[in-house]
Amino acid sequence: MADMAAPALEVSQVTMDFGGLRAVERVDLVVRPRETVALIGPNGAGKTTLFNCITGIYSPTQGRIQLTAADGRVMALKGLKPNQVTECGIARTFQNIRLFQNMTVLENVMIGRHCRLRSGIFSAILRTSAMRREEAQVVKESYRLLQRFGLARHVNEFAKNLPYGAQRRLEIARAMATEPSVLLLDEPAAGMNAQETQELVTMINQLKASEGLAILLIEHDMRLVMQLSDRIYVMDYGKLIARGTPQEISRDPAVIKAYLGEEEQ
Repeated sequence: MADMAAPALEVSQVTMDFGGLRAVERVDLVVRPRETVALIGPNGAGKTTLFNCITGIYSPTQGRIQLTAADGRVMALKGLKPNQVTECGIARTFQNIRLFQNMTVLENVMIGRHCRLRSGIFSAILRTSAMRREEAQVVKESYRLLQRFGLARHVNEFAKNLPYGAQRRLEIARAMATEPSVLLLDEPAAGMNAQETQELVTMINQLKASEGLAILLIEHDMRLVMQLSDRIYVMDYGKLIARGTPQEISRDPAVIKAYLGEEEQ
Protein backbone atom coordinates (compact mmCIF):
# COMPACT_ATOMS: atom_id res chain seq x y z
CA MET A 1 0.00 0.00 0.00
CA ALA A 2 1.08 3.58 -0.67
CA ASP A 3 1.14 4.55 2.98
CA MET A 4 3.55 1.70 3.80
CA ALA A 5 6.15 2.67 1.18
CA ALA A 6 9.13 4.92 1.79
CA PRO A 7 8.61 8.48 0.54
CA ALA A 8 9.62 9.21 -3.05
CA LEU A 9 9.55 12.94 -2.24
CA GLU A 10 10.13 14.37 1.23
CA VAL A 11 9.85 18.09 2.02
CA SER A 12 11.09 19.01 5.51
CA GLN A 13 10.65 22.39 7.20
CA VAL A 14 10.81 24.27 3.90
CA THR A 15 10.62 28.05 4.24
CA MET A 16 10.70 30.61 1.42
CA ASP A 17 11.23 34.32 2.05
CA PHE A 18 11.05 37.10 -0.52
CA GLY A 19 12.65 40.07 1.21
CA GLY A 20 10.44 40.70 4.21
CA LEU A 21 7.62 38.47 2.96
CA ARG A 22 7.43 34.84 4.11
CA ALA A 23 5.54 32.98 1.38
CA VAL A 24 6.08 29.45 2.75
CA GLU A 25 6.78 28.65 6.40
CA ARG A 26 8.18 25.35 7.73
CA VAL A 27 6.23 23.04 5.45
CA ASP A 28 6.57 19.26 5.86
CA LEU A 29 5.19 17.00 3.15
CA VAL A 30 5.74 13.48 1.81
CA VAL A 31 4.57 11.69 -1.33
CA ARG A 32 5.04 7.96 -1.78
CA PRO A 33 5.21 5.81 -4.93
CA ARG A 34 1.78 4.98 -6.40
CA GLU A 35 0.21 7.73 -4.31
CA THR A 36 -1.66 10.86 -5.37
CA VAL A 37 -1.34 13.71 -2.89
CA ALA A 38 -3.24 16.98 -3.30
CA LEU A 39 -2.05 20.36 -2.07
CA ILE A 40 -5.00 22.71 -1.65
CA GLY A 41 -5.69 26.13 -0.21
CA PRO A 42 -6.94 29.60 -1.16
CA ASN A 43 -5.23 31.69 -3.81
CA GLY A 44 -1.98 33.09 -2.42
CA ALA A 45 -1.59 30.32 0.15
CA GLY A 46 1.91 29.45 -1.12
CA LYS A 47 1.16 26.30 -3.09
CA THR A 48 2.86 27.23 -6.37
CA THR A 49 5.75 28.78 -4.44
CA LEU A 50 6.28 25.40 -2.78
CA PHE A 51 6.18 23.72 -6.22
CA ASN A 52 8.80 26.20 -7.41
CA CYS A 53 11.01 25.33 -4.43
CA ILE A 54 10.73 21.61 -5.15
CA THR A 55 11.53 22.02 -8.85
CA GLY A 56 14.51 24.36 -8.49
CA ILE A 57 12.91 27.57 -9.73
CA TYR A 58 13.42 28.95 -6.22
CA SER A 59 16.07 27.92 -3.70
CA PRO A 60 14.34 27.70 -0.30
CA THR A 61 15.51 30.00 2.46
CA GLN A 62 15.46 27.06 4.88
CA GLY A 63 14.62 23.38 4.93
CA ARG A 64 15.36 20.20 3.03
CA ILE A 65 13.93 18.61 -0.12
CA GLN A 66 14.84 14.99 -0.77
CA LEU A 67 14.06 12.60 -3.61
CA THR A 68 14.45 8.84 -3.32
CA ALA A 69 14.87 7.24 -6.73
CA ALA A 70 13.46 3.84 -7.68
CA ASP A 71 16.93 2.32 -7.26
CA GLY A 72 17.15 3.60 -3.68
CA ARG A 73 19.47 6.56 -4.30
CA VAL A 74 18.66 9.53 -2.09
CA MET A 75 19.21 12.95 -3.65
CA ALA A 76 19.10 16.37 -2.01
CA LEU A 77 17.35 18.80 -4.37
CA LYS A 78 17.82 22.10 -2.56
CA GLY A 79 20.10 24.37 -4.56
CA LEU A 80 19.85 22.39 -7.81
CA LYS A 81 18.86 24.09 -11.05
CA PRO A 82 15.53 23.12 -12.67
CA ASN A 83 17.21 20.98 -15.36
CA GLN A 84 19.18 19.13 -12.66
CA VAL A 85 15.98 18.48 -10.68
CA THR A 86 14.41 17.08 -13.85
CA GLU A 87 17.40 14.81 -14.39
CA CYS A 88 17.00 13.51 -10.83
CA GLY A 89 13.45 12.41 -11.65
CA ILE A 90 10.95 15.20 -10.96
CA ALA A 91 8.73 16.56 -13.73
CA ARG A 92 6.01 19.19 -13.58
CA THR A 93 3.30 20.93 -15.51
CA PHE A 94 2.24 24.54 -15.05
CA GLN A 95 -1.04 26.28 -14.27
CA ASN A 96 -0.62 28.29 -17.48
CA ILE A 97 0.19 25.89 -20.31
CA ARG A 98 3.84 26.22 -21.36
CA LEU A 99 4.09 24.31 -24.60
CA PHE A 100 6.29 25.26 -27.54
CA GLN A 101 3.32 26.54 -29.49
CA ASN A 102 5.03 26.81 -32.89
CA MET A 103 6.54 23.34 -32.73
CA THR A 104 4.72 20.13 -33.58
CA VAL A 105 3.12 17.86 -31.04
CA LEU A 106 5.84 15.26 -31.65
CA GLU A 107 8.63 17.82 -31.27
CA ASN A 108 7.22 18.97 -27.93
CA VAL A 109 7.45 15.46 -26.52
CA MET A 110 10.89 14.90 -28.07
CA ILE A 111 12.17 17.95 -26.18
CA GLY A 112 11.08 16.23 -22.97
CA ARG A 113 13.33 13.30 -23.85
CA HIS A 114 16.38 15.57 -24.17
CA CYS A 115 17.50 15.14 -20.55
CA ARG A 116 17.80 11.36 -21.08
CA LEU A 117 20.01 11.53 -24.18
CA ARG A 118 23.52 10.09 -23.86
CA SER A 119 25.07 11.50 -27.03
CA GLY A 120 27.12 14.63 -26.48
CA ILE A 121 27.48 17.79 -28.52
CA PHE A 122 30.39 16.26 -30.47
CA SER A 123 28.20 13.38 -31.65
CA ALA A 124 25.39 15.78 -32.53
CA ILE A 125 27.66 17.95 -34.69
CA LEU A 126 29.17 14.99 -36.54
CA ARG A 127 25.84 13.15 -36.77
CA THR A 128 27.47 9.90 -35.69
CA SER A 129 25.69 6.59 -36.18
CA ALA A 130 25.14 6.35 -32.42
CA MET A 131 23.51 9.78 -32.43
CA ARG A 132 21.25 8.85 -35.34
CA ARG A 133 20.18 5.63 -33.59
CA GLU A 134 19.42 7.50 -30.41
CA GLU A 135 17.43 10.12 -32.28
CA ALA A 136 15.36 7.42 -33.99
CA GLN A 137 14.68 5.87 -30.59
CA VAL A 138 13.57 9.24 -29.23
CA VAL A 139 11.08 9.60 -32.10
CA LYS A 140 9.76 6.08 -31.46
CA GLU A 141 9.37 6.60 -27.72
CA SER A 142 7.81 10.04 -28.19
CA TYR A 143 5.25 8.65 -30.62
CA ARG A 144 4.44 5.85 -28.17
CA LEU A 145 3.68 8.49 -25.53
CA LEU A 146 1.43 10.35 -27.96
CA GLN A 147 -0.48 7.12 -28.58
CA ARG A 148 -0.83 6.55 -24.86
CA PHE A 149 -2.22 10.04 -24.30
CA GLY A 150 -4.60 9.91 -27.26
CA LEU A 151 -2.61 12.45 -29.27
CA ALA A 152 -1.13 10.34 -32.09
CA ARG A 153 -3.52 11.73 -34.69
CA HIS A 154 -2.15 15.21 -33.94
CA VAL A 155 1.50 14.15 -34.31
CA ASN A 156 2.45 16.71 -37.00
CA GLU A 157 0.15 19.55 -35.93
CA PHE A 158 1.48 22.66 -34.24
CA ALA A 159 0.81 22.59 -30.49
CA LYS A 160 -1.04 25.93 -30.70
CA ASN A 161 -3.68 24.35 -32.96
CA LEU A 162 -4.71 21.64 -30.48
CA PRO A 163 -7.95 21.89 -28.52
CA TYR A 164 -7.42 23.07 -24.94
CA GLY A 165 -7.87 19.68 -23.32
CA ALA A 166 -5.44 18.10 -25.78
CA GLN A 167 -2.85 20.79 -24.96
CA ARG A 168 -3.17 19.83 -21.30
CA ARG A 169 -2.61 16.18 -22.17
CA LEU A 170 0.38 17.10 -24.32
CA GLU A 171 1.99 18.97 -21.43
CA ILE A 172 1.64 15.88 -19.24
CA ALA A 173 3.00 13.67 -22.05
CA ARG A 174 6.04 15.95 -22.36
CA ALA A 175 6.58 15.74 -18.60
CA MET A 176 6.36 11.95 -18.76
CA ALA A 177 8.97 11.92 -21.55
CA THR A 178 11.58 12.87 -18.91
CA GLU A 179 10.95 9.50 -17.17
CA PRO A 180 10.03 10.98 -13.78
CA SER A 181 9.52 9.11 -10.54
CA VAL A 182 7.60 12.11 -9.13
CA LEU A 183 5.11 14.14 -11.19
CA LEU A 184 3.94 17.58 -10.05
CA LEU A 185 0.71 18.86 -11.61
CA ASP A 186 -0.21 22.53 -11.10
CA GLU A 187 -3.96 23.02 -11.68
CA PRO A 188 -4.17 20.25 -14.32
CA ALA A 189 -7.96 20.59 -14.69
CA ALA A 190 -7.98 24.40 -15.06
CA GLY A 191 -10.21 25.37 -17.98
CA MET A 192 -11.36 21.82 -18.69
CA ASN A 193 -14.98 20.82 -19.21
CA ALA A 194 -16.57 17.93 -17.29
CA GLN A 195 -15.68 15.28 -19.88
CA GLU A 196 -12.07 16.46 -20.15
CA THR A 197 -11.77 16.48 -16.36
CA GLN A 198 -13.03 12.91 -16.11
CA GLU A 199 -10.55 11.84 -18.81
CA LEU A 200 -7.82 13.52 -16.75
CA VAL A 201 -8.84 11.52 -13.66
CA THR A 202 -8.60 8.28 -15.64
CA MET A 203 -5.21 9.27 -17.06
CA ILE A 204 -3.71 10.18 -13.67
CA ASN A 205 -4.94 6.95 -12.09
CA GLN A 206 -3.45 4.93 -14.95
CA LEU A 207 -0.09 6.71 -14.66
CA LYS A 208 0.01 6.08 -10.94
CA ALA A 209 -0.81 2.40 -11.33
CA SER A 210 1.29 1.53 -14.37
CA GLU A 211 4.38 3.67 -13.74
CA GLY A 212 4.49 3.56 -9.94
CA LEU A 213 4.54 7.35 -9.96
CA ALA A 214 4.31 9.57 -6.93
CA ILE A 215 1.94 12.38 -7.92
CA LEU A 216 1.60 15.75 -6.18
CA LEU A 217 -1.05 18.10 -7.51
CA ILE A 218 -2.39 21.56 -6.85
CA GLU A 219 -6.06 21.79 -7.72
CA HIS A 220 -9.06 23.99 -6.90
CA ASP A 221 -11.69 21.58 -8.25
CA MET A 222 -12.62 19.93 -4.97
CA ARG A 223 -14.62 17.14 -6.58
CA LEU A 224 -11.51 16.21 -8.57
CA VAL A 225 -9.35 16.42 -5.43
CA MET A 226 -11.68 14.17 -3.44
CA GLN A 227 -11.93 11.70 -6.32
CA LEU A 228 -8.19 11.44 -7.02
CA SER A 229 -6.35 11.92 -3.76
CA ASP A 230 -5.05 9.34 -1.32
CA ARG A 231 -4.07 12.15 1.04
CA ILE A 232 -4.47 15.94 1.14
CA TYR A 233 -2.36 18.76 2.57
CA VAL A 234 -3.99 22.15 3.15
CA MET A 235 -2.10 25.44 3.12
CA ASP A 236 -3.21 28.90 4.21
CA TYR A 237 -1.00 32.00 4.42
CA GLY A 238 2.10 29.92 3.68
CA LYS A 239 1.55 27.39 6.46
CA LEU A 240 0.15 23.88 6.56
CA ILE A 241 -3.09 23.97 8.53
CA ALA A 242 -4.25 20.37 7.98
CA ARG A 243 -3.34 17.02 6.48
CA GLY A 244 -5.22 13.77 6.15
CA THR A 245 -7.44 11.61 3.97
CA PRO A 246 -10.13 13.22 1.82
CA GLN A 247 -12.72 12.21 4.40
CA GLU A 248 -10.75 13.74 7.27
CA ILE A 249 -10.06 16.96 5.37
CA SER A 250 -13.69 17.39 4.33
CA ARG A 251 -14.69 17.40 8.02
CA ASP A 252 -11.84 19.58 9.34
CA PRO A 253 -13.23 22.88 10.74
CA ALA A 254 -10.04 24.82 9.95
CA VAL A 255 -10.16 23.67 6.33
CA ILE A 256 -13.84 24.48 5.98
CA LYS A 257 -13.17 27.97 7.30
CA ALA A 258 -10.04 28.64 5.23
CA TYR A 259 -10.93 26.97 1.98
CA LEU A 260 -13.88 24.64 1.55
CA GLY A 261 -16.23 27.22 3.00
CA GLU A 262 -15.28 29.62 0.23
CA GLU A 263 -16.86 27.28 -2.31
CA GLU A 264 -20.23 27.70 -0.66
CA GLN A 265 -20.24 31.50 -0.50
